[in-house]
Amino acid sequence: MPQNLIEKITQNFAVDLKQGTRVKQGDFLFISPQHILTHDNTGAVIKKFLSMDAEQIHNPRQPMFALDHNVQDEGRSNIQKYADIEAFAHEMGVDFYPAGRGIGHQIMCEEGYAWPGTLAMASDSHANMYGGLGVLGTPVVRTDAAAIWATGKTWWQIPQVARIEFTGSLQPGVTGKDVIITLTGLFKNDEVLNHALEFGGEGVESLHIDDRLTIANMTTEWGALAGVFPIDALTFDWLESRAVELEKRGLSGVPSDTLSVDGDSPRLNIGNISKLKHAAPYADPDAYYTKTISLNLATVEPYIAGPDSVKITSPVKKIEAENLKIHKAYLLSCVNSRVNDLAEAAIIMRGKKVAGGVEFYLAAASSEVQVESETRGDWQDLLDAGAIPLPPGCGPCIGLGIGLLGEKEVGISATNRNFKGRMGARSARTFLASPAVVAASAIAGKIVSPFGYSGGRPLGEIGINARPDSQLDDIDIQDGFPNILKGEILFCHQDNLNTDGIFPGKYTYIDSFTPEQQAGVAMENYDPEFRGLVKRGNFLVGGFNFGTGSSREQAATALKYCGLALVIAGSFSATYKRNAINNGFLALEAPDLVKDLLNEYGRERLTVDTDIEATIHFNRSNIDYNGKKYSLSPVGIEAQTLFLSQGLENWVKERLT
Repeated sequence: MPQNLIEKITQNFAVDLKQGTRVKQGDFLFISPQHILTHDNTGAVIKKFLSMDAEQIHNPRQPMFALDHNVQDEGRSNIQKYADIEAFAHEMGVDFYPAGRGIGHQIMCEEGYAWPGTLAMASDSHANMYGGLGVLGTPVVRTDAAAIWATGKTWWQIPQVARIEFTGSLQPGVTGKDVIITLTGLFKNDEVLNHALEFGGEGVESLHIDDRLTIANMTTEWGALAGVFPIDALTFDWLESRAVELEKRGLSGVPSDTLSVDGDSPRLNIGNISKLKHAAPYADPDAYYTKTISLNLATVEPYIAGPDSVKITSPVKKIEAENLKIHKAYLLSCVNSRVNDLAEAAIIMRGKKVAGGVEFYLAAASSEVQVESETRGDWQDLLDAGAIPLPPGCGPCIGLGIGLLGEKEVGISATNRNFKGRMGARSARTFLASPAVVAASAIAGKIVSPFGYSGGRPLGEIGINARPDSQLDDIDIQDGFPNILKGEILFCHQDNLNTDGIFPGKYTYIDSFTPEQQAGVAMENYDPEFRGLVKRGNFLVGGFNFGTGSSREQAATALKYCGLALVIAGSFSATYKRNAINNGFLALEAPDLVKDLLNEYGRERLTVDTDIEATIHFNRSNIDYNGKKYSLSPVGIEAQTLFLSQGLENWVKERLT
């Protein structure tokens, strides 16, 4: 069976597979990632780890800690939190990078943790960025991170895989940021939601590594779980250049106990690069992709996203005509504050001054980036223009530290998210653009483009690919797991039902909230009548993209504590599905069933007690309802295992004892 690149990398990092198994899209697997990054949330993961009765990290070379989010906070509490994380790292022998070294995702790339052809995870949504180097980078939640620390592995379901085909080459002044903003606006109707993306086509050769990292990073905002570029000559050139830099630097930023005997980096060195050239994975020519999206890079112009959404996009020239005054500008974050980004901005700002009434905030992606930018003179050019420097880290991008947007202010930013209220006041408006556009706008005092493009339309299209004919094999059923399950259907039609609707945010941080209390407020913000309709053993059927929004686990556990047997939806937020399965609560897709229920009951009532029993046949992956049979997403052995253990935390405890 031919495999795409996502499947090949997953195959190499899957564990406990039955002999001869070839993994494919949709499979549940146990996997052991090469590395797992945690940042300021390491403290929360430590609590999870200890609650699993774990005492030692399974493989101290697998995790990496980098403090990067709240680095401006010098309060006693945050300083103590950082000190506790550092002490735990030293106690466990884990690589640790302190506040000021830079953003964890950048360090993962700089120090070779994100190694082409491997699987790397982070308890942060922008793990996708590693795909710029041909890494299958994908996010997990904190429970997964703790499980990996304790056992070396967690579970993963291979997503649907789409191919993104690039043709042509970028015009002068157009960057990877313009490409990804173009894609999020051109294909904005969840075409890639919860997919893994593989980039290809002859246009890929014209995208340097910084462009690829930027595009891969923001596949998160596009809705994908991973965005992976091929491993090619540009990848090897970047690695070799980076290895030389590490040798020149003397590895001063690498924990000394991880160096090889001859002093080389244990990861990014010429020997490993040579091995990679002979063993790098590549997609098979006839591999299957659920869909193919094409974009002609030559038709992409400087683009801007916003306000308040990455899916509202337009050519910068169009916004320029509106004379939209700005109050703050930002050149920082993991997506666009590398050396080339700072250089592009410096070219625009050299010899000029930031406009009166505008604050321009600057932070490098890492301390190493800042040193290189200073050496080139770019950093000083930006300071001379009036930039306000911040330490390497996240900061305003996530609403922390100084420089946040005030009431009704307008900001332009080279960051990756512009959700309402994320970078300051909810009444503020935030636009996203490339470093050059941000720099030009800071000088002009309004949103402008430094380039003379006219605002043409990009050329792109999407095609759905027919799945190859295949007979679905019977699913093996573990002892103790039901082959057949019956329950009456409770229907909640709402698409994009968010976690605040399922479990109100005001209860999220009440640590003493009991299971009974969680059940009592389930669906409170969606339908106050829900609790009076739900019966023990019901199958809850929701709409599409069920559980979108925050990562709070209680949105899954509250429904479980209501006595529901499981939840079915047209599709799920990937994070919601992880949280559900991590808590031993099955979350299954049956889109055709959802559509038929909607046709039958409409949208008038928020919750419908159908009073009709359905039967699930797990070994055949289908559900019988009202005389009709519907396909259901398979529940593999791994998901069954977690269900029988009542969640990932108990699964870990069982293995440790």
